Amino acid sequence: MKRILHVVKKEFLQMKRDKRMVGMLFVAPLLQLLLLGYAASLDIKNIPIVVCDMDNSKQSRELIDHYTSSGYFKLVGRVQDVNDIDSYLRSGKAGIAVVVPVNFGRDLLSGRNPQLAVIADGSDSNTGGIGLSYATTIALSYARNILVQRAESYNLIKSPNDLPQVVAQTRSWYNQDLKSVNFMVPAVLVMVLMLILTILSAMAIVKEKETGTIEQIVVTPLRDSEFILGKMIPFTITGFIQVFLVLIVAVYFFKVPLRGSLPALFTLSLLFVIVGLGLGIFVSTISKTQQQATMTAQFLLLFPMMILSGFIFPISNMPRVFQYITYLVPIRYALEIVRGIFLKGDSFGDLIPQTLVLLVMAALVLSLSVYRFRRSLR
Repeated sequence: MKRILHVVKKEFLQMKRDKRMVGMLFVAPLLQLLLLGYAASLDIKNIPIVVCDMDNSKQSRELIDHYTSSGYFKLVGRVQDVNDIDSYLRSGKAGIAVVVPVNFGRDLLSGRNPQLAVIADGSDSNTGGIGLSYATTIALSYARNILVQRAESYNLIKSPNDLPQVVAQTRSWYNQDLKSVNFMVPAVLVMVLMLILTILSAMAIVKEKETGTIEQIVVTPLRDSEFILGKMIPFTITGFIQVFLVLIVAVYFFKVPLRGSLPALFTLSLLFVIVGLGLGIFVSTISKTQQQATMTAQFLLLFPMMILSGFIFPISNMPRVFQYITYLVPIRYALEIVRGIFLKGDSFGDLIPQTLVLLVMAALVLSLSVYRFRRSLR
């Protein structure tokens, strides 16, 4: 135990002497959380829209007002020729274009079905698809209002409630206002921990190799497992400090609800911190330089895991083969744990499957790291 404590003390002294390390450990996580918390938003609002009103009737102007007053669209231009729409979409000034044909108002009032052209910039499939959905819904809502007004004018109905309609009473559990920040910020906590701790631990043993101190450590009575454990403990402690700092920003700055228990969050955070550190140390055992360790950790581990974890793309939308591969990604289970504790108020009992998987992964990764460290010394 004393030998491990000596290694831990040495690591803390190195952290203290390296000012850049202190910045990466404590300043970088908060900056990344602030940037990603605001930038990584799934809420689509104020989509720039260009309008070509070829009818210029009362009805066409009312329809355009419905678009601009909905909060989903922001009018950036009006054109008289359909061909002029292309310049707006090509330059990115507009994401959606609406073309109101001639006789739109007359056809609408006479009971015909006027054709409304809605064009989306498909280069951004997410915004384009959502924009088309919003535009179609608003047009249908406006057409229904016109139908109700005509029926009332002919005394066919006394009020809009007389028309047959389906009323859907919607409820959103766990995230009542459907705020993407409540969904993204807990995930950013996991990504920041995995990114920083994995890269720093990946550089740990490589740094000993580059400075030549690894030979001095080899001739000491220190066991391989004790050396790796002594390397991991300081980063584990700093990982808990990062969780605490990020938690404060998430709850008090972004107002993300924390419905679960803090002991569950900190206890289960230990698991994916250990997995991340184990992966980093494994990378350090197969790398010869710090630059090589950093590149390997980023491009061969973190980026693929980030894509396959469900952080950016829903796992259900992936091809079947990749859905099976995601079961090997530790970040997937860490995201389920953190989002469950934050939004659903999950307890230890609710998260037993994810906890067991991370326990197995932590054991495998640490065992592999010790094995690779012994092989690298030989």
